[in-house]
Amino acid sequence: MHQLTYDDIKAATDRIAGHIRPVAVAPVAPVAPGTIRAAHRGPLDDRPEKPYEVWFALEFMQYTGSFKARCAQNFIQAHREAGTLPSAGVTIASGGNAGLACAWAARQQGVRATVFVPTVAPAVKVAKLRGFGADVRLVGAEYAEALEACEEFAASSGALAAHAYDHPLIAAGAGTLLEEIHAQIPGLDTVVVSVGGGGLFAGVAAAARHHGIRTVAVEPENCRALNAAIEAGRPVDVSVDSIAVDALGARRATALALHAARQDDVRSVLVPDGEIVRARRTLWDHHRVAVEHAAATALAALTAPDLPNGPTAPGYGYRPRDGERVAVVLCGANTDPSDLVHRAEN
Repeated sequence: MHQLTYDDIKAATDRIAGHIRPVAVAPVAPVAPGTIRAAHRGPLDDRPEKPYEVWFALEFMQYTGSFKARCAQNFIQAHREAGTLPSAGVTIASGGNAGLACAWAARQQGVRATVFVPTVAPAVKVAKLRGFGADVRLVGAEYAEALEACEEFAASSGALAAHAYDHPLIAAGAGTLLEEIHAQIPGLDTVVVSVGGGGLFAGVAAAARHHGIRTVAVEPENCRALNAAIEAGRPVDVSVDSIAVDALGARRATALALHAARQDDVRSVLVPDGEIVRARRTLWDHHRVAVEHAAATALAALTAPDLPNGPTAPGYGYRPRDGERVAVVLCGANTDPSDLVHRAEN
């Protein structure tokens, strides 16, 4: 498989310029010493602690409500440039953000999109897909059945099969996000991203490595496809059970993601569901930002208190160093905010 390079990220950046919304970044008040214990401080270390800086990358404001718009634009435009975009258009199996992004990008490029979704997909997402002009086909009760139907359609119609995360062009499109973050936050040390199948992580990590920036890959502790792949030394199937399963519920991480995770400047961490819920609530209560649980997963790595296994237990949470400058990617907002708003009104 083609391994993702920084040249791929740069090509994607040039390709999608003017077709996506540049990410906005917002500084959060510096985190005071003791609020979240800084890493690497021994009990006898009497140096004065310094606050560390946190910035939010507001990618949930992207077209279609998630970073996937970058991926879909890069995928479709690259095939158009190469002359490999068929008259039958593109097809994808997804009832979520990838399907929405594919349908939107296809409309932007004037090509047909056929999206296969499980029959249990929320009606609001099906309506939005149709609003983007997609031919929506409801097949099966599970994603796997929709995927099988999508593959059969691609084979019989000649449509170009897109993927939610497992393709170099998809990952490269996601990596353009880090290029924009880096340009806006001088001296950035670390970027924190949530991980499902690994498309966003692989792209961001490839760009971050070029700029000497650390990448922290965050997964729910019961949706740990990447973490398990690192442990096993190869992609493996995992069970998925999390509040964020709708976006981070990949059963297997991609080879691209595992390759990126093996680099020295990457750390894989896990967070419990309860901390994901709390991080999402914190974003609403203190910033009036309503995001998906998948987006809140990234922030949960920083906001979780000391966990049962201890504050420095391998794989759990991320404790920034004194003075560290950290960007947290809030990657999507296709969520029902009623549980946030109704609670605030009561």
